[in-house]
Amino acid sequence: MSRGYLSRWVLLTESTTVYLFLYAPIAILVFFSFNSSRYAIWEGFSLHWYEILTKDELILRAIKNSLIVAFASTVASTVMGTLAALGMQRFQFRGKGALDAMFYLPVIVPEIVMAASLVIFFGSIKFTLGMSTVILAHVAFCVSYVIIVVRARLEGFDRTLEEAAMDLGANEYQTFFKITLPIIAPGILSGALLAFTLSIDDYVITSFVAGVGSTTLPLQIYSMVKTKVTPEINAVSTLLLIPTIILIIISDRLQRERK
Repeated sequence: MSRGYLSRWVLLTESTTVYLFLYAPIAILVFFSFNSSRYAIWEGFSLHWYEILTKDELILRAIKNSLIVAFASTVASTVMGTLAALGMQRFQFRGKGALDAMFYLPVIVPEIVMAASLVIFFGSIKFTLGMSTVILAHVAFCVSYVIIVVRARLEGFDRTLEEAAMDLGANEYQTFFKITLPIIAPGILSGALLAFTLSIDDYVITSFVAGVGSTTLPLQIYSMVKTKVTPEINAVSTLLLIPTIILIIISDRLQRERK
C-alpha cells in the first residue's frame, strides 16, 4: 500500500467521521419528524406532527414573530450595510481603519457579550423590551455580515464602467442604478440572505432583548424542550432547518458568482 493511498484513506475516514458527527443528529431529527409514533421507534411515515403544528397557536405566533423580525432586520441591515460598504470602499478619511475594525466586532465578539451589552444599553435609555428591541439587536449584528459580503463583491468592481457611463451623459444617480447596482446585486442579495438566515436562527441575543409578546421560534422551541421532548419539536425544528439550509446554499453560490 503506497503512502499516498494511505493518506487519502485516512483523510477520507476522518472527514466522514467529522461530517457524521455534525450532521447525523440533524438527519435523525428530520427522519423522526415524520414518524407516526411519539417514541423513538419507527412505526411508519406520517405527517401527524406537522398537522399538530398548524393548530398550535404558540408555534404559529412564534413563526410570525420570527418572520417579522427577520424581514425587518434584513431590509434595514441590507440597506445600511450596502451604503456603508460603498462608502468604505470608495472614500479615504481619517479614522477609516478604526471604523473598519469596528465593523468586524459583531462577527468576532461572543454572542453572550453582545447580548449583555445590548440589554444594558436598552435598560440605560429606558427602552421597553419587545419586538422593536429584537429588530434593533438583529440589525446590530446582521449589518456587519452584509458589509463584509458586499465589500468582497466590490473588490473586483471595475470603476471604468462608471466612468464610461458618465462620459456618455449619465448622471451619478443613473450610473449607480443602471451600472453599479446591477453589478453588485449578487453580493447584496447574498448578504441579505445571510442576514435573514442569521436573524431567523438567533437564540442567544434574542433571549436577552425579547419582551412580552416577542417570542420568536428559537425561543419557543427552547421553552418546549425544557418541559418535554416530543415529535412536534422535531417537526418545528425541521421547518426551521430546511429554509435555513436553502438560503445558505443560495448565499454561498451568489458569493462565488463572478459574472
